[in-house]
Amino acid sequence: MREKELRLAIVCYGGVSLAVYMHGVTKELWKLLRASEARKQGEAMAGDSEPVWQALLDELKPHADLAVIVDILTGASAGGINAVMLANALALGHTLEPLTDMWLDEADVDRLLDPEARWGSGVRERMAAFYKEPVAWYAGRMSASLASVDVPEVRAEVALKLARFVRSRWFKPPFSGDVMTEMLDRAMDKMAAGPATRPLVPPTLPLDLYVTVTDYWGVQAELAIHSPHTVTEQEHRRLFSFSSPAVTRRHGATREVQLAPRGPVAPRAELLLAARATSSFPGAFPPAKVAEVDRRMAARGEDWPERASFLESQLWSDRPVEEIALIDGSVLNNAPFGPAIAALRMRPAHREVDRRFVYIDPKPGLGGATDALARRDPGFFTTILRALADIPREQPIRDSLEQISAVSARIRRLKAVTDAMTPAVNEAIARAVGPRFFLMKISPARLARARSRINSLAAREAGFAFAAYAQLKVRTVLDEAASLLAHAAELGPADAARLRAALEAAAAARGAFDHDDAIRRGADSSGYVQLLRQLDVGFRVRRLRFFVRRLSDEIAASGDPAERASAEALKAALYVVTAPFVARRATVDADDLPALAAAARAVTEASSSAAREHAAEQAIDTLAAMLDLRTLDADADRVLVSAVTDPGFDRESRRRLVRAWLGFPFYDIAILPLAQEETADSFEELKVDRISPDDATSLRSGGARACLKGWQLNAFAAFFSRAYRENDYLWGRLHAAERLVDIVSSAVPEASLDGMRWKRLLFEAILKAEKPRLKTVQPLFEELEEKLERWGTGEPQGREPG
Repeated sequence: MREKELRLAIVCYGGVSLAVYMHGVTKELWKLLRASEARKQGEAMAGDSEPVWQALLDELKPHADLAVIVDILTGASAGGINAVMLANALALGHTLEPLTDMWLDEADVDRLLDPEARWGSGVRERMAAFYKEPVAWYAGRMSASLASVDVPEVRAEVALKLARFVRSRWFKPPFSGDVMTEMLDRAMDKMAAGPATRPLVPPTLPLDLYVTVTDYWGVQAELAIHSPHTVTEQEHRRLFSFSSPAVTRRHGATREVQLAPRGPVAPRAELLLAARATSSFPGAFPPAKVAEVDRRMAARGEDWPERASFLESQLWSDRPVEEIALIDGSVLNNAPFGPAIAALRMRPAHREVDRRFVYIDPKPGLGGATDALARRDPGFFTTILRALADIPREQPIRDSLEQISAVSARIRRLKAVTDAMTPAVNEAIARAVGPRFFLMKISPARLARARSRINSLAAREAGFAFAAYAQLKVRTVLDEAASLLAHAAELGPADAARLRAALEAAAAARGAFDHDDAIRRGADSSGYVQLLRQLDVGFRVRRLRFFVRRLSDEIAASGDPAERASAEALKAALYVVTAPFVARRATVDADDLPALAAAARAVTEASSSAAREHAAEQAIDTLAAMLDLRTLDADADRVLVSAVTDPGFDRESRRRLVRAWLGFPFYDIAILPLAQEETADSFEELKVDRISPDDATSLRSGGARACLKGWQLNAFAAFFSRAYRENDYLWGRLHAAERLVDIVSSAVPEASLDGMRWKRLLFEAILKAEKPRLKTVQPLFEELEEKLERWGTGEPQGREPG
């Protein structure tokens, strides 16, 4: 059976009270992930929509055994809260149900108001009411006109709460940071106390979480230029970066792999600070401060032992910690694609992967400029408000999408280049190994000898191009080695630069830059070849992924079921072989950390250039022992040898596979200098999908205006009415179900899934589960149930806006 993973990197936008809609989306995604994990374990999944998701994945099985995984989450503002909560649930197997209660019950203006901001009955309040009353009356009129729910009680609720809100303190944020922090903390406690499952991320895969915040004061960042040598800028962008690591490898004699228990993506205090800070909407909440989390942890009676290291690594500042003020992450980065893109390169794969970026946008194109009041000429206050708050949040994601598109375009070009080279490469392989090579039994030893001869032939025939290729390879290998060593020793920029220079000097002393030796007889003993054998993980990863791509082409072209089955088995084995290479390139094992850190510090602390060069040579050897690439190379060769003796492949297929494996040096010399870093070791295109009201039109068209309520009142409306929150939460689940069916089915297009049937089954399950809970939007249930009933009889839906 062909195994495949649909790996999702989730990007959650900001949206103020539309956080409730985004929670509905992430909750339905969580249910799909639960169903996928339970199915992988051979368990029947209980729940409302989970059994439907399991049945849908089962229907795909004749074509692919598909697993759905989320391994990267990023979020800003309200989306940051949902990203934090979902990441913690995935890492620990916690339930998201208590988070629904938090959003519906507690995300209300009356609950979020700072106790000191509530309206009193003193003389000052009565005098201020004389001025505030007209404003409150006007705001109430506005809310009544904007409200589209045809329930008078709901409109009255919004008008009353808005009037109280406007009468709260002026010129100070009305909402309480401490209240918000406590609300999030209680929700995490209830999630942990609820029924748990196993973690929803494979143990061999890291789970990364990135949350944007804005540093109100900023920090000074030094930039290197030509003249003067450095300039200083004030940097206000902050990115909280958290990770739940994958596995712990043991370095005993047997090299066994032991899986470490997955922990949270970060300690509770750090997650609370990230969620509180990223959603600190300017003017509504006070800037978030570390003291809020300190007070909350004290109230819990718990320590925060990681506090010092966290502040030093992720919240360093030239100001005292009590002065650090963090505001909404959407101010400078409302659509954090960048961290997700950067995290992709070092992802191991144990089977075929379909990589998607899925971004959740609750109100695409629905900015302030489309509102009725904004059709007038800009006024004084509206111009200031739009410039400071709205416009920065509404900036399109064109740059990020163009970056992803450019990566995919480069990958397509690389495929075209390698395909065009194949005839010439095959001829070169024949010259290198001779006509009898494929007539004799292939063993790992013969394969290794042939690979050595082909490497030398590729270098000779590349001519001048080989010099550029060789220099690029050596310098890239040294850069990656320096990065691993510097990370292990936690070196600062100056020491890291000193370490990199010392490694280069040590490599030069070994003859690593004398690439001409790779062309001559005895190339295997040259300093160039020896360094690459020790440290060049990237070449191995590129070769394995290239071979998997060639193998996929063989599968697509083959009409023989036995050959396809053999190719799928080989493909699965190659993904398993590739994963340790990728893991060792990206991370340092806990067992290796002390030795690597000591080796790196020995370089930076050396008192003379000679001592520094000697320490750098020892550091290279220490890192090489940790990587142990020779063992991994032998594992890869054994997999290939077992494949070429598999009776499932005919003779010509076996030859094509061996030629693809041996001929990679020819391809690599051509494509590595052409490829940019993020595409050099990948032949998989990146795809982008969106979940938004505009994209889910099966039950109602018209986008956010037709379906949601929270977009009103500058996206604060859902904080003023439980009915609005219930409405948006329900639509979030329904829209997510519809779009996730589209995304899942597109991962296995040959299955020809009946998407509309599965959408209807999911809609029915969701409505049945949520109807007893969502008491204030029963007319919406009646409307949707009637539509689904007509849908079942084949009558046209009309999809009119409600």
